[in-house]
Amino acid sequence: MRALSGLWRWRHNPLRRTTDLAEAWVALVALLLITVGAPVTGCLVGASAQDSLQRSARHQQHGRRLVTAVVVRALGGALPETDPETAPGRQTHSRVLAYWAAPDGTRRHGPVLANLRTPHRGDHFGLWTDPHGRITTRPLDSATATTHAVLAGLGAALLTAALVETGRRLTVWRLVRRRYARWDQAWDRAGPDWGKAGTGI
Repeated sequence: MRALSGLWRWRHNPLRRTTDLAEAWVALVALLLITVGAPVTGCLVGASAQDSLQRSARHQQHGRRLVTAVVVRALGGALPETDPETAPGRQTHSRVLAYWAAPDGTRRHGPVLANLRTPHRGDHFGLWTDPHGRITTRPLDSATATTHAVLAGLGAALLTAALVETGRRLTVWRLVRRRYARWDQAWDRAGPDWGKAGTGI
């Protein structure tokens, strides 16, 4: 990080300009914000995400039920696993017509994806449903919720650090432009008298 590069201007130097001092202050503030502000922001965002995701996971686990469905007939070819939350990544899904019992006891049927490679009539498989028996995804588990919360916190910390560094670079760029503009003005004032006798140059 280049925020440290401005700190050398804290040294006592008779040639130090106002912009040098301003650049050193900007570097110090950016350093403090990155080393303190970014981690604090990441922790706050991660804690908030953890609370929200754990609450959502508990709600899903309470409201969703794993029921046993029975294959009536196969509807098509095998499809690749599309749920990233499932552990076996090599598992395939087949599209089948199946029936199952809703939590209230009513019988439901329809096309679903079954985790069967070669489904046959009468095969059983697990199916997640809501309280009304409608098909849904499996509930979010606590470990996955924690992982997402940690990633959210890390992302927030990195984004904060990147924004601070971008702001520091933009401020330094403007200070350098102002410094060059002052140099140009000084040269313009000295230019007409440059090299003339008695001007003290």
